[in-house]
Amino acid sequence: MNVHILADSACDLPIEYFEDHSISFLPLSVDLDGNQLTDQQEASPKKIYDAMRNGAIVKTSQVSPLLFKEVFTELAKKGTPSIYVAFSSELSGTYQTAMMIRNEVLEEFPNFELAIIDSKCASLGYGLAVMYAVGLAEDNQSFTQIEEAVKIYCPKIEHIFTVDNLEYLARGGRISKASAFVGGLLNIKPLLHVEEGKLIPLEKIRGRKKVLKRIIEVMKERGVNLQNQTIAISHGDDIDVANEMKSLIQEEFSPKEVYVNFVGAVIGAHSGPGTLAIFFLNDEI
Repeated sequence: MNVHILADSACDLPIEYFEDHSISFLPLSVDLDGNQLTDQQEASPKKIYDAMRNGAIVKTSQVSPLLFKEVFTELAKKGTPSIYVAFSSELSGTYQTAMMIRNEVLEEFPNFELAIIDSKCASLGYGLAVMYAVGLAEDNQSFTQIEEAVKIYCPKIEHIFTVDNLEYLARGGRISKASAFVGGLLNIKPLLHVEEGKLIPLEKIRGRKKVLKRIIEVMKERGVNLQNQTIAISHGDDIDVANEMKSLIQEEFSPKEVYVNFVGAVIGAHSGPGTLAIFFLNDEI
């Protein structure tokens, strides 16, 4: 590859993907019982979800400035054109920190080509953007071609998701605690999406089965040529529901591929166990 790709752990791609494609891995962190753990390396999703089920309050931290400085400087010394596809700036300060460190590094290495793209995406929606960038790099597209193509691609990624317990969204200030309490009593499952990088509620639905049916309807309304796409599903330690959703998608749309993985520890700390998210494109590439 002529261009090096970087991504952070909020893309929810497994660490093996980074290793197999020689991508720089930039982990966010979670704080569990006073211990700072790096996402995917020290903090597995399963470990965090089990702790949350047992009442633990988990906090999260962005990628450290020191790590950015080390990685960017190493690439600058090598002179490798590099593109960092970053977690949504509306959900983390990671993008802003990366931009600050980029400016510092460019003062020392002014000829270093380093683009930082605010994906405005999260979880495997962000993961799809990373895989797209990697594919372009492995096809030996130029620095400018990859940067421009990824910027066009990211806004086309739909994020449709629901959570099993509204309490976790309430802790993060996404909904009121009163709404979470009433929703829990009524078995209300919120359907949400991401718009311009922000978490936006769509509607409230009673019962898990109806939520899955509604997700399929939303995919019909918003998706384009779903049969030719890789559709991604991430889940908060509920593989049975994820596989049920996968079967519904395959039956309805027969996509090229359905990719399933955990909602990682960092995003899962805010969405909670039982989260289900679906990602697809709403326009042609």
